[in-house]
Amino acid sequence: MTEPAPRSPERTAPPPREWYGRDALSVARDLLGAYLTTDDDEGRVTLRLTEVEAYQGARDPASHAYRGRTARNAAMFAEAGHLYVYRHLGLHHCVNVVCGPTGEAAAVLLRAGEIVAGAELARERRTRSGVAADDVQLARGPARLAVALGLDLRRYGADVTRAGGAVVVHRGPDPAPPAVGTGPRVGVSGPGADAELFPWRLWLPGEPTVSAYRPGYRRRPAGSRTART
Repeated sequence: MTEPAPRSPERTAPPPREWYGRDALSVARDLLGAYLTTDDDEGRVTLRLTEVEAYQGARDPASHAYRGRTARNAAMFAEAGHLYVYRHLGLHHCVNVVCGPTGEAAAVLLRAGEIVAGAELARERRTRSGVAADDVQLARGPARLAVALGLDLRRYGADVTRAGGAVVVHRGPDPAPPAVGTGPRVGVSGPGADAELFPWRLWLPGEPTVSAYRPGYRRRPAGSRTART
């Protein structure tokens, strides 16, 4: 299978740390269409971001930082421009870029993207962890994105603003996308799922790599039963 033609012909200088020090929604919007490159012993993979979600710390009921700082979410309270990586339900990793002023714990979840360089390595990684039906599915969803890019807890706190680093965000020559879709965040339940208050999932319309929306659900307390009619 041939490699897809890269949409970003070269790695441009990454945005400075101040760029990430803005409001999470502004950063989230501007990350759409940007490129994320990982470079390690296995090789280099570059992805163009097509879907993200914003999380706003203490004022966002769906944020991991809503109830304050913990050992798990400490990276969210650090300087902007670093990665917050966590393991979801003990099954897979999710990757976030910290943004906003230091201490406010805002972040943008990287939900999906298109592999534009290093697809062979991305396929190999995805095949190791499960089934990769086609290239559209390589990074369609946050868990697949993390696997394709080789990102896990070892990259917790990585600095994405450092040119030549192991994980770098670079925006490429294209301007910000003219159209952005917005809606409720995937898999979120409770107050943070309110579509009117928190339409904080953003994506590039028409992109096949954007993941499917699914609502969150509340777990029933142990011993509870579902009524039958």
